[in-house]
Amino acid sequence: MKNRVLLYLFLVLNVISCGVSKSIHHVPKINQFSLEIPKVEKVNDSTFSFKENYLTKNKQQLWELYIQGNPLQLGYNNGALTQSLMQNQEAIFFSKVEGFVPSKFKQKLLNGFLKWYNRKMYLNIREDYQTEIYGLSQYSSDKYNFIAPKYLRSLYLHGAHDIGHAMQDLAMVGCSSLAVWNENTEDGDLLIGRNFDFYVGDDFAKNKLVEFVEPENGIPYMSVSWPGMIGVVSGMNKEGITVTINAGKSKIPMTAKTPISLVTREILQFAKNIDEAIAIAKKRKVFVSESILVGSATDKSAVIIEVSPDNFGVFKMENSSQLVCTNHFQSEAYKDDERNRKQIAESHSEYRYEKLQELLNENPKLNPEKMASILRDKSGLKGAQIGYGNEKALNQLLAHHAVIFSPEKRLVWVSSNPYQLGEFVCYDLNKIFSDERLKTGEFATSNLNIAKDSFVDSQEFKNYEEFKKLSSQFDENKILSDEFINHYQALNPDFWLVYFQTGKYYFNQKNYRKAKVEFEKALTKEITTVLDKKNVEKYLKKTLRKLK
Repeated sequence: MKNRVLLYLFLVLNVISCGVSKSIHHVPKINQFSLEIPKVEKVNDSTFSFKENYLTKNKQQLWELYIQGNPLQLGYNNGALTQSLMQNQEAIFFSKVEGFVPSKFKQKLLNGFLKWYNRKMYLNIREDYQTEIYGLSQYSSDKYNFIAPKYLRSLYLHGAHDIGHAMQDLAMVGCSSLAVWNENTEDGDLLIGRNFDFYVGDDFAKNKLVEFVEPENGIPYMSVSWPGMIGVVSGMNKEGITVTINAGKSKIPMTAKTPISLVTREILQFAKNIDEAIAIAKKRKVFVSESILVGSATDKSAVIIEVSPDNFGVFKMENSSQLVCTNHFQSEAYKDDERNRKQIAESHSEYRYEKLQELLNENPKLNPEKMASILRDKSGLKGAQIGYGNEKALNQLLAHHAVIFSPEKRLVWVSSNPYQLGEFVCYDLNKIFSDERLKTGEFATSNLNIAKDSFVDSQEFKNYEEFKKLSSQFDENKILSDEFINHYQALNPDFWLVYFQTGKYYFNQKNYRKAKVEFEKALTKEITTVLDKKNVEKYLKKTLRKLK
């Protein structure tokens, strides 16, 4: 996982570094909007305000942001209130990049590499969103101006999510989502759940941001992401439209177009029903493949909009009141797509899809608590123990967040750390986007919160956290004792990776007999992907040749 993250960051830096292209001179037309520079009042260490805009941290450690205004004012309000959080997020992200490319000479080379990549991105982003990003970017750190100017850096970072999805051999994402309604819920209302498994390290996921945005034009909405982001990866608007995104199989894009999170932002801000959501998605040019699960209170159902650079499809269930989405396409438009077929055959997407179907069969009528239980499920098919952190599980113990939507009631539940195991905090959009919030000054509807997962307090969870820390020891060419290895494997004994890691260690130490035993053990476990299994088999063959 560490090497995958580093490669991802390297490629994102390449993308950002192309600020030397013609687009470096582009600035949105900000003069068309009125602006009052925010003077932020610090109420305490975790609460800040400017007029009716404010940022606060709740007891579950979620940051809650409310902003309103025209596009430029939205950006400035966002940036002024979240400045320390946003700069910290930048530091976390770019410290990984600098660690990977410490050479100043190589950094200069990166500034020339793929310099054309983002030259057309701004042409594919709405002017109002560019303006909002411009306002936000004014509060970015000066420390990283060597990469690109603040505005361009912020603009390009909105495509970082897309790049992570596009990396063909990176398991950066493995999101799962589902929608149920009518006979499949206890009250008959539409209910949607999702895990957002976008992982760039624990520090990156620490400061979750729940945003409530009241734009001058369009529909008020909420979203869950991170500081410095105006796009939407999970969100719902006041009309009861929800969006969640799941990666599809993408080739590495050759030119940047519209970041998917800005497509979904547009849907939330301007769509009142499924047809309007489809129309918005259809007119935008994207540069990766993505499934957008859209729920609608008006339509009392959900569909999956499947977009890619050269194709478009819509999938909905006929004669069924449930919809399941993982990381492959299901619509007729992609039935002959070779890349999608390969994704189904070789990735962990189909496995998780089947697991969702299995859990829905076991829970024919869902409510928010039961939905949370599904999202937190760590087992394999038929309850098999497949190891903690296995990407074939719905709960891979790396989620940035999980969200549950009840669109008809305008209720949303957002998970808290660690991963999606902490308490789900409930928000009522009817109250938040009304005078009632102004009277109480509170966002959450705490009496409807969903309790934390008891797994958090278990020895197994403590073991998993220790397993993650000890895994780095295998990357540092250290001599490891038998006692260390036995302890490491005992922390997560059902996970194939512990045996593969150990096997590679013994192989590098030229202890081929022990390596053989470990590779054979790994092959008895539920290995995540076909590619991973082939890699284990390759090492075993090399080991057997060494033993001859």
